[in-house]
Amino acid sequence: MDLQQARNNMIEQQVRPWDVLDQHVLDVLSLVPRDSFLEPAHQGIAYSDYPLPIGHGQHMLKPTVDGRLLQALLLELTDTVLEIGTGSGYLTACLARLCAHVDSIEIIPELADAAKARLQTMGVSNVTVLHQDATSSWDARDGYNAIAFSGAIPSIPDFYRNKLKIGGRLFALIGDTSQPTMEAVLVTRVSETEWSRESLFETNVDPLVNFDSETPSFVF
Repeated sequence: MDLQQARNNMIEQQVRPWDVLDQHVLDVLSLVPRDSFLEPAHQGIAYSDYPLPIGHGQHMLKPTVDGRLLQALLLELTDTVLEIGTGSGYLTACLARLCAHVDSIEIIPELADAAKARLQTMGVSNVTVLHQDATSSWDARDGYNAIAFSGAIPSIPDFYRNKLKIGGRLFALIGDTSQPTMEAVLVTRVSETEWSRESLFETNVDPLVNFDSETPSFVF
């Protein structure tokens, strides 16, 4: 199978028709080999618009969702980004090509270790992968230009809204497994005390581990 052709088809037949028109994002999706972040059994279907399994009950986001997420964040090469849910490391690698540095948090140690190894093999050096529960206290930076949640959460914790720099953007997928779809939203910090919120699209994704309706809006 010609994986490069499959990658091109993914962009032209799936991602672009889903209103992903930012050429920088399309270029990144063309350059980062999605198949390299999957087990051999699934590499042949890496470019299908399907949430493929990555182990431990988790799945990759669909390429269309990856594309819309990357486009919505409006990343600059000077930005510092926080990703909640490293997963396979594929989205991490895409983010890394669009910004200065990515801090990525993964609660499942095996996924964190595998993602670190893949990113190192690919020469991605502007990423820090942390094995960490993102709902517990951890040594976060003072502020981020962008934050991305790669799985569903019931609501956005105040802790993460407050970690946005003024002008910063946060992408989240809001919902839980009791709902047929989740809402993708973009939150922008407009001042020290104000945030705007935009609804982008609906989809269905895995929930992030430990983010549930009982999780408080943590204050560390």
